[in-house]
Amino acid sequence: MISAVAATLVLSIFPANAPPPRFLALGDSYTIGESVAEADRWPNQLVRALRARKAVVADPEIIAKTGWTTDELSTAIDAAKPHGPYALVTLLIGVNNQYRGRDAEQYRKEFVALLHRAIGFAGGDAKRVIVVSIPDWGATPFAEGRDRAKIGAEIDHFNAVAREAAVRTGAHYADVTPVSRHASTDPTLVAQDGLHPSAKMYAQWVGVILAQAEAALQGR
Repeated sequence: MISAVAATLVLSIFPANAPPPRFLALGDSYTIGESVAEADRWPNQLVRALRARKAVVADPEIIAKTGWTTDELSTAIDAAKPHGPYALVTLLIGVNNQYRGRDAEQYRKEFVALLHRAIGFAGGDAKRVIVVSIPDWGATPFAEGRDRAKIGAEIDHFNAVAREAAVRTGAHYADVTPVSRHASTDPTLVAQDGLHPSAKMYAQWVGVILAQAEAALQGR
């Protein structure tokens, strides 16, 4: 549970008579929860887990769509015009860059720009931002007949870029990729479409992200 000191800190930043601290989730199919119910999306599951641990946080505001690349997410943010500050911002993007064969250096440039935007939405506080790693879709049935090792290596490369950017800016980094690879031996971790995570896998992601989300809400 969040300590009394931490709870006092949260209340000092977000007074009791103010709306609950806001949560912005930026991403693609993994954040919008393709093939699962809205309640089973990982941002929604994360909010429930935080509340179970006595954290105060609003329902997630999600800017995400299946198939988006980094540049498409940036364009969508321009259109949505989210207004900060948010107490928690998450960023998970890049699988479609990899899937479409885009260059990792292009990804680096566009991802860094997105990360700086995410930090801006968090009131300029990088400690309130969590970069979530790209899962390895090569472990899913959808990748049958493809070069799974190549897919995994490219995902690792893109994730190294994202991790480096997170470390450089002081943002949190949550690595859900190892969990995603369990799909190769546990079919219950994959949704019925054979590609996207099931609610069960998203719950495991929340287990990875939760402690960092608590820290982010406390600005540490």
